[in-house]
Amino acid sequence: MIAPSSHQPWLFYSPLAQQAALLKDDLLDPVDQLLDDPALVELVRQCLAKRSPRSTRTGRRGLAPDRLLRCCVMKHLKGWSFRDLERELRSNLVYRRFTHFDADITPEFTVFSRSFALLSPAVTAEIHQRVVGLACEYGVAQGEKIRTDTTVVESSVHYPTDSSLLGDGIRVLSRSLRRIADECKTGALEVVDHGRAVKHRLLEISRAAKSLTEANQTRMRHSYQKLLALTRGVVRQASEVVQRWGRGRLKVVGAVLGVATQIGQLRHFLPLVENVIRQTKERVVKGNSHVEDKVLSLFEPHTEVIRKGKAHKPNEFGRLVRIDEVENGIVSGYQVLTGNPADTTAWVPALEQHQACFGQAPEMATGDRGFFSAKNEQEAHALGVKKVALPARGRLSAKRAEQQKQRWFRRALRWRAGIEATMSTLKHPFSMARATYKGDRGFQRYVGWCVITKNLFSIARYQQRRRDHVQVG
Repeated sequence: MIAPSSHQPWLFYSPLAQQAALLKDDLLDPVDQLLDDPALVELVRQCLAKRSPRSTRTGRRGLAPDRLLRCCVMKHLKGWSFRDLERELRSNLVYRRFTHFDADITPEFTVFSRSFALLSPAVTAEIHQRVVGLACEYGVAQGEKIRTDTTVVESSVHYPTDSSLLGDGIRVLSRSLRRIADECKTGALEVVDHGRAVKHRLLEISRAAKSLTEANQTRMRHSYQKLLALTRGVVRQASEVVQRWGRGRLKVVGAVLGVATQIGQLRHFLPLVENVIRQTKERVVKGNSHVEDKVLSLFEPHTEVIRKGKAHKPNEFGRLVRIDEVENGIVSGYQVLTGNPADTTAWVPALEQHQACFGQAPEMATGDRGFFSAKNEQEAHALGVKKVALPARGRLSAKRAEQQKQRWFRRALRWRAGIEATMSTLKHPFSMARATYKGDRGFQRYVGWCVITKNLFSIARYQQRRRDHVQVG
């Protein structure tokens, strides 16, 4: 059952609330009024109502829509985990007042985790569009100019090596097999613990990989072959257990539901571990490092290898994200891209998204050299963009050099450089450097809420600057 947004204060809390109102937070107070927008709360309410057919009428009371919205914003502003959010809400009066919990009991971190997961990527995109609409209503964004760029948001994974992925595969498959064996008849399923053997193989591989001598390379290949043999054995046993379950020949005497859950885990991880075995054989045994459809994580299989040409970080493991920004730091659009496409492919979608958001093409559009192509310039003009500032690559012709020396072009490029600061702000103060939500859907939700939080604070700061200007005037 969805809790109401109007909360009855406790009588004994009233004197304390008067004193708590005197406490100020320079970061949270400017956003407080923006989050009272009925349309934002209604979007969250509609999402919570879809949890089950009778969520609006029956069941235990869950999080109120306004509280859930405010907790999402505060979590991404502070960069907290769900445990941190629970602890801080329980102990801080300012945070209780901001999230409208006041004297009520705050939920456990598991409630926050499950409730946040209900806000799907589609709902997150709708909330983002409503925040951009608020920016237009308050005169913060007019949509007359746009700058766009791409950046990498890392997944929550360890550095992927073939040996560590094989070790992860043995660990998760063996864990599910042990849990199934605990619910089966004694002797029906014997699971061997390969933990010590896997640990020794991983140590051997890491030591041998430190030197490129032929002896060490041979030693490393032998250790890999032993690790592959262990992994194949666990995969073979897991496949047999899944087949026995499908034929009804697995003698279960305990919780059938628990066994069914672990069978689902085996079915999920088995194809991934088999893919890891395939790519390890190609790279280590056959010497082919260019393997298609690489698995970089068993737990975040959507992770991609992104190469942006950075000297200090040649390979980044995550997803490529397109960021579109208009006036006064408002991020009008974002998109989590698939693979590692060239920036030229993201130019037209950015302009089309802008046109759908503001109802018209921008007067001026700009990006860095990665977005330049003659076709992109032509399509931008065809969409109605009057000034397209995309610096060309390579040696410039006399005509092109003259065009790029024009005053409006140079001013547009100087304005374009500001998006680098915006992406840095998203990654550090608003915690977008590393997405911690699980899965592809969780990754998109995480990026969306970082952008939403950043936009709310951009609107609040713009309003504060306007008030300060009026007072000075």
